[in-house]
Amino acid sequence: MPDPAVPPTPPVPLTALLAREDLGLRQLAGPPAEDVVVHWVHTSEMADPYPYLLGGELLLSAGVHIPDAAGPGTSYFDDYVSRIVAAGGAALGFGVAPVHDTVPEGLVAACASHGLPLLEVPPRTTFSGVARAVWQLMARARLAELRHVTEAQQGLAAAASRPDPVPSVLRQLAQRLGGWAVLYGPEGAEIAGAGREPGDEARGALTRLGEVVRPADGPGERPAPASATDSVAGLQLAAYSLGAGHGFVLGVAAPHRTPGDHTVASVAAVLLSLLTGEQQSGTGAARSSALVRMLLGAPREEVAALLGDGPWLVVHARPDGDGTPDPVAASALGAALGSALVDPAGDVVRILVPADRAPDRPLPGWTLGVSAAVAPRDWPTADTQAARALARARATRSPLHRHSARPALADLVPTGEAAVHARAVLAPVTAHPALTETLRTWLSLHGSWDRTAVALSVHRNTVRQRVARCAALLETDLDDPDVRMELWFALRHV
Repeated sequence: MPDPAVPPTPPVPLTALLAREDLGLRQLAGPPAEDVVVHWVHTSEMADPYPYLLGGELLLSAGVHIPDAAGPGTSYFDDYVSRIVAAGGAALGFGVAPVHDTVPEGLVAACASHGLPLLEVPPRTTFSGVARAVWQLMARARLAELRHVTEAQQGLAAAASRPDPVPSVLRQLAQRLGGWAVLYGPEGAEIAGAGREPGDEARGALTRLGEVVRPADGPGERPAPASATDSVAGLQLAAYSLGAGHGFVLGVAAPHRTPGDHTVASVAAVLLSLLTGEQQSGTGAARSSALVRMLLGAPREEVAALLGDGPWLVVHARPDGDGTPDPVAASALGAALGSALVDPAGDVVRILVPADRAPDRPLPGWTLGVSAAVAPRDWPTADTQAARALARARATRSPLHRHSARPALADLVPTGEAAVHARAVLAPVTAHPALTETLRTWLSLHGSWDRTAVALSVHRNTVRQRVARCAALLETDLDDPDVRMELWFALRHV
């Protein structure tokens, strides 16, 4: 946190002020300008300027206050400079006109002794010109800071919408800060990290810093701060408690800290809080109760009452590309669909969604298959529908596919009779689930070998072999449209 005595303005490097040729400033004493920043400009001819300084100023003086008796053998200049340093002044600018033709040697020696940068202001440069230059540099710094923060916010928001939101946000944050970003779990373990990893000393210090901001478990414990900073091994460390209240912590290690970096890291912390937090649709206690009741034999209709009103949809989702979704990415997908009932099983995420929250548009980075709206007793059927819808969406390269539940001619046949007929027709292949599913997918995709291979995640030659095997077992011609129609009818009832 910045010193409250320093004005809340963007700092201006002293080197930038010295580089202004229109000012013609020259440093005569003090530490290197590269290590000095100016927050303000103040003009004073008081012999003791201490009461009028906030800290961080470039103090300008023409030396009107210097008495004639001041000289190398007196303590005047030493007292004057020591008061400026005690007030937190950043530098002293001495105008050589109209009172003094040169900068007094005693002032130069005192500034060198106390480590205060001393600048010579030439006669052609007015104090108001110096102040205007500082204001211009401040405005430029403020604009750069706002641009840095705005671009970082846009990049972090885009990263949060990816299929792997947590690693993406950490990568974006590490890139923006030029360092390392890490997410710690509730037990203090590193869940994910990105960027240039620090050495063991800094890494250990950052882990300990995370414990400072992690909320305490016991009642009556002192509240933990929202953020904490430290410097170790030449790195600037910062830790941020994520607001979800589950003990997650964001850690950052960077070689330097520029204006706006704290704001950028805070934006990332807010996004990570949303991605790691408990979803609002259904509490953890209700879900636990529902799970226990189902395991103990309660009917699905009773369990569903704990989770919300029906009917329900089942959504199957796969991330674009070859990646496998992690639990946090799956949770973020559930949040986008308005449901916390998420099952990240392998490379497919299954989500139970209330029908009134059905996805009405594709989600970037995901391919979705959506079932028909069903009552709780039909959840297994909806799960099958969603799986087939996802397979068709991947086969047709569509980001979203819904199961069609419109009435058909097949509905005119009683269900029992249709099931008996289906078992009789498909008896030779139903003993081989892979053959049955391949035949179903191949027929649904109008006999396309390539699309069927994509939908089933197998080679196209495997599809050909399975379809040929089906034709042989069924002793029929699969190129005949009447045969395909009859088989499709039968497959809908097995």
